[in-house]
Amino acid sequence: MNKKIIFMTRKLYWETRATEAEVEVFRCESLVAGGYGVWLNETVFHPKGGGQPSDIGWIGAAEIVAVEMNNDGIIHCANCAVPLGNAIARVNVEIRQLHSRLHSAGHVIGHVLESFGWQPFKAHHWPGEARVVFKPGSNAQEMDAQSIQRLCDQLIVRELPCKVSSGNHIREVGFGDLSPYRCGGTHVASSAELKELHVQSAKMKKGQLIVCYDIL
Repeated sequence: MNKKIIFMTRKLYWETRATEAEVEVFRCESLVAGGYGVWLNETVFHPKGGGQPSDIGWIGAAEIVAVEMNNDGIIHCANCAVPLGNAIARVNVEIRQLHSRLHSAGHVIGHVLESFGWQPFKAHHWPGEARVVFKPGSNAQEMDAQSIQRLCDQLIVRELPCKVSSGNHIREVGFGDLSPYRCGGTHVASSAELKELHVQSAKMKKGQLIVCYDIL
């Protein structure tokens, strides 16, 4: 009986902020939805997940329009077939930077609200629709967008460095001396890169506090 082989792709985006690397293409096949699926031995591309959209970019001359993770591993969705063997993988730096800033801004908002009794439990860091959803703790204090903005600004100007640690398949991301969150996303090097964070609203809905924000 044939047994399906699952390839484990090394996640370079977990280990470094590099956006370009020489990789090995070991599988490429057409996809039912159109285009081609490409599998690599290691990748600088962050797949969609964890509240963050996927990177886009190029592998060789092929354009990578989406990156997904499923039971087959990390699939790079290309607009054309990619030859097997060595190739240069390049992430669209502008898009990566935007996604990283939005994700890191969500962490900062989480830290601010936690200090006032709110527990973050769901986040969506997509451009134009970024938000963090909180559940109230026993001592949750009333918060508005202006107060959250002011407190975020106070953390941002401290230029807190991003700290990443991993072990036993657990990855944690923190800023400065703030408690880290379990996270598989990409982030900025310092909170100083979040100076354009704009807290748009803070509204209660069904007992939850929804904080919407953007990076201008």
